[in-house]
Amino acid sequence: MLTALKTSCLSPLKRKFEDFLERNIFRLGDQNKLRDACEYALLNGGKRVRPLIVMMVAEAVGNGLDVLEASLSVEYFHTASLIADDLPCMDNDDFRRSKPALHKIHGETVALLASYALISAGYEKIFQSVQVLSRQKSPFCEHSNEACVIALDAATRCAGISGAVGGQFKDLFPENHSLEDILDVIYKKTVTLFEIAFVFGWIFGGGKLSEVEKMREVAYHFGMAFQIWDDLKDVDQDLNLSPNIAIALGEDEARQRLGIEIETFTVKMKKLGMWTPEFEQATSLFSDS
Repeated sequence: MLTALKTSCLSPLKRKFEDFLERNIFRLGDQNKLRDACEYALLNGGKRVRPLIVMMVAEAVGNGLDVLEASLSVEYFHTASLIADDLPCMDNDDFRRSKPALHKIHGETVALLASYALISAGYEKIFQSVQVLSRQKSPFCEHSNEACVIALDAATRCAGISGAVGGQFKDLFPENHSLEDILDVIYKKTVTLFEIAFVFGWIFGGGKLSEVEKMREVAYHFGMAFQIWDDLKDVDQDLNLSPNIAIALGEDEARQRLGIEIETFTVKMKKLGMWTPEFEQATSLFSDS
């Protein structure tokens, strides 16, 4: 998927985000071991799917609004979750994206603090996104306060016990490996972060605030497709270890379900008038499983 991104119509958006990310490292604070740890985690590769979705949604809405701060917020939240997931007390992973995990380079204490720092920075970027929205010459600036409330609701709900934190807990301490439990873990750990991305792209891109629920719906199908695709790649690795929907369903049925999620996502995006070449490219990458 990463290789495809380099040569696809998504590559200009990815370069734009990467440039913005690098220019914003200094805003995390004075240079010291903690900021170096944040920089290492943020610049340690990655597909940037979630921040790209923020940008893709905003472009599909078509109001020409700047959502780079919002895309950075989503990447900060996502990177913070990866740092925490890799810790010895969590998934105990030594590598992330074929490079040493952050705690292997800077130690567990600094890694934990870097995760805290990026969560805080993610919320700061919500505030700065509202400032950007209010400054832009458009009729949407008058709704910036309401957009802030919606963004904070999405971030707090999707990142907390009802979202990523609760999903990580259930992943670490599963009651069983039933399909229902696996789907719940997928929703909380994966779908919720995609929900933040779709919602942020919509509200900061000038979409109608009364129609945010439509973004949550399409985010569900995209997020489910993404995780099924990922689980299909990790069947051998996850066998008898981690909840995996491809193991629970069987690979053939999992691929059928992947197709259904992609088709449902496609149909709903077309109905919204948001089926762009970028989204077509993004969903086609799931066929790489």
